[in-house]
Amino acid sequence: MSRLQVVSGKGGTGKTTVAAALALALAKEGKRTLLVEVEGRQGIAQLFETEPLPYEERKIAVAPGGGEVYALAIDAERALLDYLQMFYKLGGAGRALKKLGAIDFATTVAPGVRDVLLTGKACEAVRRRDKQGRYLYDHVVMDAPPTGRITRFLNVNDEVAGLARIGPIHNQAQAVMRVLKSPETAVHLVTLLEEMPVQETADGIAELRAAELPVGAVIVNMVRPQVLDEDAVRVARADHREDIVRALTAAGVSGAERLVAPLVEQAAAHAQRVELEREQRDVLAKLDVPAYELPLLGEGADLAGLYRLARQLRKLGVGA
Repeated sequence: MSRLQVVSGKGGTGKTTVAAALALALAKEGKRTLLVEVEGRQGIAQLFETEPLPYEERKIAVAPGGGEVYALAIDAERALLDYLQMFYKLGGAGRALKKLGAIDFATTVAPGVRDVLLTGKACEAVRRRDKQGRYLYDHVVMDAPPTGRITRFLNVNDEVAGLARIGPIHNQAQAVMRVLKSPETAVHLVTLLEEMPVQETADGIAELRAAELPVGAVIVNMVRPQVLDEDAVRVARADHREDIVRALTAAGVSGAERLVAPLVEQAAAHAQRVELEREQRDVLAKLDVPAYELPLLGEGADLAGLYRLARQLRKLGVGA
C-alpha cells in the first residue's frame, strides 16, 4: 500500500477534487490522512468550505468511520526558511533575508530548489512518527501540478544536480527521491474521456516510467451516464429521421418534422459522444494501468458531492 498518493491531471479535469475525495476515502476506520497543496491556489479550502489553509497542518474534515483529514498548504518561501534554520541555524538572519527579498529570489530563479522544498515537506510528513514510533499519518495525498509538469516536479534529484552537487540541498533531494521512487509512492493521473486529456495522460505515464517514478492509476473523472442502450445508439447514429417523420405523419401527428428534428439531433450527438468515449477508453486500456471511473456530479459540486466521490473511490479500492 502506497502511503504517498500524488494526484496530477490536465487542467480542467478536476484533479484537486479527486485529491480531496481520495484523502477522505483513505481516512477510513479511524485512519489519518494529510492533504497537501503545493500550487498556492487554495482549492482545497474552497472544496471543504473552510478558511484559507495556513502553512501548518490543520484538521479540516472527519470521514465516515471516524477517520480524520488534515490539510497543509506548502509555501516555498516558508519551507526554505525552515530548511535554512534546520541546516544552517540562521534563525533571525533567515527572516532578514526574507525581508530583503532574497528568499523569494532563491525560490524563483532556482525552480529545482523550489520543487525540493515543496516535495520535501510532503515526504517529511510521510516519514514522520509519533512518540510511540507509529506513523503520524497513514496516508499523505498531494494535489500536485498538472500532468505536463508532474515528472519534472517529482524528479527533483535531476533538477538539483546542476545546482547543488554536495551539501544539505543535495542531500535533501536524494532523501526526497528515495521516498518518491519507492513503493511508498503512487502517482495517479486524472483525465476526462476526451482526446486531449487522454493523450496528455498517456504522455505523462510514459514520462513517469522513463524517470522510474511509480505510476498508480488513471482516474477518469466526470463520466456522464449513457442514456441510450447500444441498440438505440446504433439507430441514432444511422439517423432514421425520414422514417420516423413518415410513421408519425401516417399516425396523424401534425408537424412531425418540427417535432422530430431536435430529438434526432440530440440522439445523434449522444451517439457520437458515446463512440468518442469508447475510443478514449480503448486508448486508456492500452496503457497497462488500472483505470477507475467517477461520475459527473453536475455544476457546482458541493461538499456532499465530495463525500459521494470519496465513497465511490473507497468502493473501487483506489489507493488501497
